[in-house]
Formats: sequence, structure tokens, C-alpha cells
Amino acid sequence: MRSRLSPVLLLLPGLAFLLIGFLVPSLAMLFAPPGTDTSDIFVRFGEMLTDPYDLAIIGRTVLYGVVVTVICVALGFPISYMLARTGSRWAGILLALAIFPLLLSNVVRTFGWLVVLGSNGALGQLLVWLGVVDEAPQLLYTPLAIILGLTQLFLPLAIVTCYSAVSQVDGGLDDAARGLGAGRTRTFWDIVFPLSLPGIVVASTLVFAGSVTAYTTPYLLGGSTNRMLSTQLYSYSTATLDWASASATALIMTILVFAVSGISAAVGRKGATE
Repeated sequence: MRSRLSPVLLLLPGLAFLLIGFLVPSLAMLFAPPGTDTSDIFVRFGEMLTDPYDLAIIGRTVLYGVVVTVICVALGFPISYMLARTGSRWAGILLALAIFPLLLSNVVRTFGWLVVLGSNGALGQLLVWLGVVDEAPQLLYTPLAIILGLTQLFLPLAIVTCYSAVSQVDGGLDDAARGLGAGRTRTFWDIVFPLSLPGIVVASTLVFAGSVTAYTTPYLLGGSTNRMLSTQLYSYSTATLDWASASATALIMTILVFAVSGISAAVGRKGATE
């Protein structure tokens, strides 16, 4: 009896801290903002799901999240596979370099894109120098700027998550498959990829959730013409003080994250059983 209670007792402090420090404030933010009735929040929630302006923001947020997730996984998984399978003594250093951006502030990393993508930035001047364009294009405050910024922001997260999954796949399986006549490509798709699928699903979930809730990067690189749910939430809660709309926006963001997490969990379980 004592052995069964011990793990529960060890979990109680963390659960209490989670309940008091996260769950209660989150529920208060979603359903009991200052000076607003809960009914007003759900009325505004319904209006946002029918208003073309709000639907455009929701669609843009989901679209950017999906695009960034696909890019991060498509780039991050091969990099993590290479790092996990290489026998070089530099593998540890290369992995550290790949995830080093996680140690930097989001503001610092996003500000770098302001320098690169500005009208007088490095990329625009390079295009002029190569003769591609006659005048440096306006790349800031465009969907491209937001996607590039979010990809840079979450690519290290995708790499470290996929690396953890690939490193748990026994390298001997690769040798066994090649010994039976399978090439590197078939070994990768038939052995490594299916066994790494749970890690890929986790990476996709984390990247998507981070992309649809990120604020600094869309605010600095998207401007006022490419608003996402996070920047709209900030506008409601600071500029207009429309707490009902702010809570409704936060509720939509929460639903999106939980929906994707549920889908990812189902995909991960299906991949694990096959």
C-alpha cells in the first residue's frame, strides 16, 4: 500500500503548483476576464467564427502554422538523422550548434530578420547586385517574412525533438536491412522513418503550437497587414481593452492547440501499433 502511495505523494506538489500557477489563471483568462460576463465571451466567440475579418485571421494563423511545421520537419528530420547516424567526433558540437539558437532571445533572433529583409537589408541588396531586380523589394511585413522568422525560431526545436527519436532507433537495424539487400533509401523509409514517427509527431505538435501562439515574430515581421491570432489578442487586451474579444481569441488559440495535439496523439498511437 505504501509503495503505491509514494509516487502519488511525489506528484502532489507538482500537480498543486500546476493547478494554482497555470490552470486557474488560464481558466480565469479564458472565462472570467475583468468586467466581462462569460456569456459575452461565447457571444463574441460565435461572432468570430462567422465574421470574414476574424475568419481570415484564423485561416492565416492556421496556414502559417502548417507551412512552418512542414518546413521545420522537412529540414529538421534529415539533419537530426545525419547527426544521429554520423560517427564523427564532431557530432556533439554540430548538435550543439544546431540547437544553440534556443539559447538566444526570440527578440534578438527576430531582429536579425529586420536587418536582412529590410528595404536596405542584406537580401534586398544581394538581389539588386545579382541583377534579379532593379530596386530592392519590400520583403518585410509580408507572409514570407513571418514564415522565415517562425521557421528560424522553431527549427532547432524540431531538430532536437527528432534527434531524440532517431537516436533511439538501433543503428544495427540499418546494417541488418542493408545486409538483406535494402538500399539506403529503402532502409530510411521502411525502418528509420516508421520507428521515428512518434518523435516526428511530437516535433510537429510543438512547432505548430508554437507557431500559432507566437507573438514577437509575427508582430515585428508581419506588421498590421498580416495579423495573426496572437497579435490580434494583444491588440484587444492593450489597445482597445476589449476583454470579451481577447478571451474569445485566446479560446480559439487554445482549441486549435488542443485539437492538433489530439490529432497528433492519434497519429502517434496508430504509428506505434503498425
